[in-house]
Amino acid sequence: MTLQQLKYVIEVARSRSINKAAQNLFISQPSLSNALKELEEEIGITIFSRTNRGILLTPEGSEFLGYARQVVEQAELLENRYIKASSPQQNFAVSAQHYAFAVSAFVRLLKEYNREEYEFTLRETRTYEIIDDVKNLRSEIGVLYVNDFNRNVIQKFLREGNLKFHELFVAKPHVFISSSNPLAEQEFVTLEDLDPYPYLSYEQGDYNSFYFSEEILSTLSRPKNIRVSDRATLFNLLIGLNGYTISTGVISHKLNSKDIIAVPLKVDERIHVGYITHKNVTTSTLGNIYIQYLKETIDEELRQL
Repeated sequence: MTLQQLKYVIEVARSRSINKAAQNLFISQPSLSNALKELEEEIGITIFSRTNRGILLTPEGSEFLGYARQVVEQAELLENRYIKASSPQQNFAVSAQHYAFAVSAFVRLLKEYNREEYEFTLRETRTYEIIDDVKNLRSEIGVLYVNDFNRNVIQKFLREGNLKFHELFVAKPHVFISSSNPLAEQEFVTLEDLDPYPYLSYEQGDYNSFYFSEEILSTLSRPKNIRVSDRATLFNLLIGLNGYTISTGVISHKLNSKDIIAVPLKVDERIHVGYITHKNVTTSTLGNIYIQYLKETIDEELRQL
């Protein structure tokens, strides 16, 4: 098994085509096919199944791909650290649910980071993908929440991925609404108060389980429902349609319009927000700085509630 073979597997999985992968890798299709065949024979599993619809990963292949990505990404880190030491490009990636404080901390990290070359990534993405990103080392840190409802399921996936949850803070539920919403002047709102208004939530794609929802109380039935994929759209709909969503109440007005406000929701629930890391990977210097900025940003925002 060679590092080059692992890179071949990753590219074929990405392209979903031997022919396209060979073009991207600048090798012939027969050479690529032979390299994959030799690898499959060596490790004793079938990585790809060939169908009329093209190349598909087998269950064993999907597991192998996760390990392959870890090895290749670690090799690239070693190369950047030692072989390219004369001109090192720093790499850092975070995957997070749609939290403004995660973005604020990322912005601060970039402003304070004084290098001529770097490659940073911030993925505001779905819950399952956050776990998968950290598990497969696409991101060093993931930011998400757990509560009494989803804790067992989330912890199961974290254990299987060899990941650890680090709590940042515990929040009382709030609703984000427009400052012009008729409920904006209330000291708190109830679930019954919210019935006339559209409920906004983040769609979770193929893993659209209640347990992966970014919003607590996801199993409740609501008369008006809208799912979105990004924070800007959600905030625009909060204002344009007098909609609402349920979150921690922590909102950065440095990044978001003051037309959005947080009002306490009267329910007996708590939201435990934290970050996840891989147990087998030592947190980098950039990772530790980002975590510190996360904590400072959250403290600043909580003092304004």
